Amino acid sequence: MKYSESLKKNKDFQNVYKNGTSQANRYLVMYVLRNQYKKNRLGISVSKKVGNSVVRHRVTRLIREGYRLNETLFLEGLDIVVIARTSIKDKSYQEVEKALIHAAERCRIRKIRGNDNDEEIPD
Repeated sequence: MKYSESLKKNKDFQNVYKNGTSQANRYLVMYVLRNQYKKNRLGISVSKKVGNSVVRHRVTRLIREGYRLNETLFLEGLDIVVIARTSIKDKSYQEVEKALIHAAERCRIRKIRGNDNDEEIPD
């Protein structure tokens, strides 16, 4: 990830859950919270309900790759937690990527096309 780091600590996840805003679609739930850094931090959560470890790791890789390739579309200075729903289990990369971008649009953290200026997200 060029401009991002990972969220790893449970307290960071809990902070985003407690103080952030959330939006969902058919495959993902996305929580977003502003941070004090100039880069995004991405956390991914995939429950055991989604499938066995092979399936969960595949879903995690698809989400991370979808974010990495579209990182420039996201506003900066955010903690983002993505939670996979059980319906994502058998989906292709293109479907996961589309769901990730859709969730970002719903959270209002996607940059406007052709414009690199940051727009504010609601608190």
